Amino acid sequence: MALSDDNEQIQQRAAAWREKADAASKRKSSYKTLSQLPVEPVYGPADVTDSDYLRDVGLPGEYPYLRGVHPTGYRSRLWTMRMFAGFGQPRETNERFRFLMDQGETGLSVAFDMPTLYGYDHDDERARGEFGKCGVAVSCLEDMQTVFDTIPLDQVTTSMTINSPAAIIWAMYIAAAERQGASMASLGGTLQNDILKEYIAQKRVHLPAGSIHAAGGRYG
Repeated sequence: MALSDDNEQIQQRAAAWREKADAASKRKSSYKTLSQLPVEPVYGPADVTDSDYLRDVGLPGEYPYLRGVHPTGYRSRLWTMRMFAGFGQPRETNERFRFLMDQGETGLSVAFDMPTLYGYDHDDERARGEFGKCGVAVSCLEDMQTVFDTIPLDQVTTSMTINSPAAIIWAMYIAAAERQGASMASLGGTLQNDILKEYIAQKRVHLPAGSIHAAGGRYG
């Protein structure tokens, strides 16, 4: 069967299917994505007739990376395994990270505590009562160096869940790596710098006075 004949048959079957679908009862009159774009009940070849394969889909590992950034996917490179972790003291977190790596973890994910997430020093009045509740305390470069002590930052990728002070924390991470002898070009990982998520989703609104968790922001 020719390709054009095959497409025509698919379109005929799809039209008949839509008639049955339209006649069936539905929970909602229409469905939309989170961005409020309408979603059809089914899609087929007729919906991509104007698509250019190399431009819109591409080969694995090539632009526009619709099929991943690695040419052979996980056949050649296993996904990074990293456990979200962070204790009150930097030394405790360092011990945890080294334990996780000894158990085969291939990446690190840092959980910072609330004062760090707000960019407060831990001796600030507004940080009272928050140290040691959740995540690691990082107030200075020395803290960052302690968190990654004896961990070669040019050989491991690091994910950092940090928003408001992301640029400062990233600078500390780079400085800690350089003091190990690692170059910026050798560093890898992800930095969460999404202030809208922090304010809207986790309710960590910066308050000028009072408890820093008055808005209900906590690690869940």
